[in-house]
Amino acid sequence: MATMDLRTDIREFLSSRRARIAPEHAGLPAYGGRRRVKGLRREEVALLAGVSVDYYVRMERGALAGASDGVLDALACALQLDEAERHHLFHLARQSGAPSRPRRRRSTVMVRSSLQQLLDAITDAPAWICNGRYDVLATNQLARALFSPMPADQRRPANTARFVYLSPEAAQEFFVDYDQIVGHIAAKLRMEAGRNPHDEDLIALVGELSTHSEAFQRRWASQDVRLHRSGRKRIHHPVVGRLDLDVESLELPAEPGLHLTVYTAPAGTPTADNLGLLASWAATQQTDSHDSSDARPASS
Repeated sequence: MATMDLRTDIREFLSSRRARIAPEHAGLPAYGGRRRVKGLRREEVALLAGVSVDYYVRMERGALAGASDGVLDALACALQLDEAERHHLFHLARQSGAPSRPRRRRSTVMVRSSLQQLLDAITDAPAWICNGRYDVLATNQLARALFSPMPADQRRPANTARFVYLSPEAAQEFFVDYDQIVGHIAAKLRMEAGRNPHDEDLIALVGELSTHSEAFQRRWASQDVRLHRSGRKRIHHPVVGRLDLDVESLELPAEPGLHLTVYTAPAGTPTADNLGLLASWAATQQTDSHDSSDARPASS
């Protein structure tokens, strides 16, 4: 079962980033002979970052507390970190310097009624609000229709990471690029763990996925991180067929930790037409549901 041990996370993240860089790719001479370590040596990272070897060794062992922004920037450059990895390094450093805190269970976030109204006002595109753990907190009608093939789960809120890793056959039928999806979700959960290493719900989710999914175990062990950003998602929907969707994920400044995600398609494309069909099907399903409810005998 996975746990969130900050010093271990720092050590494994830094050592994994160091191991992927060949000396010649860092502007260092590639001496002949066999190297005992994969990638850069610790002393080479220290040289590139402009710090002492002893200081870098302490950092890689998990002692990021007190490192200045300048040192972290230099380390990020030496390790050739991308934007997401740089953010993750700074998150780990901030958490390393924070007072020791016990694990905490976050109360379920209730999405404000005005945000639900916003979602409901988006009638031509699936839209939903989720947190960094992939808990789905609010949806519009079209999003419910889009993700209706997901197997029913009695736990609330629903969680798309559980669907992807714990129902792999259904998820592979639904997501055209399933292998890419499983990597992205693990990387975003790893990013969230750097921000909130004491979140008990996140710890429990990572433990559950690690226990029951080898695919998650492999992706989690890679130490890869990823930001919530725009992209493309290709879906095979059992009712309307193929959907090639543009995805925009926006942070909600007034609701820290929550993201609004909207799926769209250019007008005139087959996907736009299929979204129209999906909207018609969703309206029919809602009408049938209301009719069935009205036909039931009233409870005494």
